[in-house]
Amino acid sequence: MAKLIGNAPNQIPTNADLGSMAFEDKKNYATTSSSIHQPYRNIIINGDMSIAQRGTSQASISSTGYYTVDRWNFVDSNLGTFTMSQDTNVPTGQGFSKSLKVDCTTADASPSGADYLFLQTKFEGQNLQYIKKGTASAKSLTLSFWVKSVKTGTYIVQIEDVDNSSRFISKSYTIDSASTWEKKTITFAGDTTGSLGNDNTSSLELNFWLGAGTDRTSGTLQTSWGSYTASNVAVGQVNFADSTSNDFWITGVQLEAGTSASDFEFLPYDVNLRRCLRYYEELGVASFAQANDSSSYWISFNFRERKRANPSASLLTTSISIAGWGVFTRTTTSATIAASYLTNTDAVYVRVGGFSGNTAGETGTPFQAFGETNGLKPFIAFSSEL
Repeated sequence: MAKLIGNAPNQIPTNADLGSMAFEDKKNYATTSSSIHQPYRNIIINGDMSIAQRGTSQASISSTGYYTVDRWNFVDSNLGTFTMSQDTNVPTGQGFSKSLKVDCTTADASPSGADYLFLQTKFEGQNLQYIKKGTASAKSLTLSFWVKSVKTGTYIVQIEDVDNSSRFISKSYTIDSASTWEKKTITFAGDTTGSLGNDNTSSLELNFWLGAGTDRTSGTLQTSWGSYTASNVAVGQVNFADSTSNDFWITGVQLEAGTSASDFEFLPYDVNLRRCLRYYEELGVASFAQANDSSSYWISFNFRERKRANPSASLLTTSISIAGWGVFTRTTTSATIAASYLTNTDAVYVRVGGFSGNTAGETGTPFQAFGETNGLKPFIAFSSEL
């Protein structure tokens, strides 16, 4: 078995050596170089579509939002109606178990000029400083992914710089065979103009286009970085929304620095989940509840993972109970978030109304009363999506 060496025999490799470590061959004692892939090289979180905290399927989608697979925003402006789901249809023998599926359920064969449709994921600027955007040393980015669609033809992928007046670059790829998994690799040149903010807000956005009206298709496809011109964004894009027979699947999405694609970086499920929890989390167990007045409780939650920013809260159900240590149970089927709440990136204190008969100051443990009697079903969600 080869023995790891550094700059000379019997030396430990330095950090500088780790990018291309030397190995000693026991047979002939010659040294060769072996490239070592950088961990977390994939800029995309949940590119294997394995995490879907919000649920595995959502029907009747005709507007923008996060619906199923974590970190993937469905952007729809008046172009059809869809079901979005986490699916088990995956390319054979590639190691994937899940894909993101988009199913057209109401067609729009003649989109208006301003209509558009795409899948999107966003990236924090502080996680992109190493690509050196806006400098003479700006790094190229290479995108690789597996895709399958009933609708063949030309599709567009766009990277948009929201820190610099939506500068962008678009590239096309072709789905050659209907309903067949195909691997695509696309390289985007580095951008020497416009540095990215070193903070926790969105700096770059990656858009997989599915359809667009003439406002975004009537120009010339902008295949190099430049200022935003709407008509050059998605030129040549097929209209995926033109038939209810159309289905689209994607998985194994990887975006990395450099001009070549490496094998997809599979992360352990728990690591991938924690990365997604930074942006969205559902909870069904609170640490404490105290009556504010006769109709509301302050409920405290500790997050499992620190959030990107102070999150917003939304109830997943209107049926909540407060158990008062065996002394009382307060139940409501019309719960509301009654007021502004106190939060930071680690915990939150939410006032939930809709109760009756409370005694101010009484304490208890909140849980969802209906659906699961063990009280573990999530009843509140916290979002700090980009």
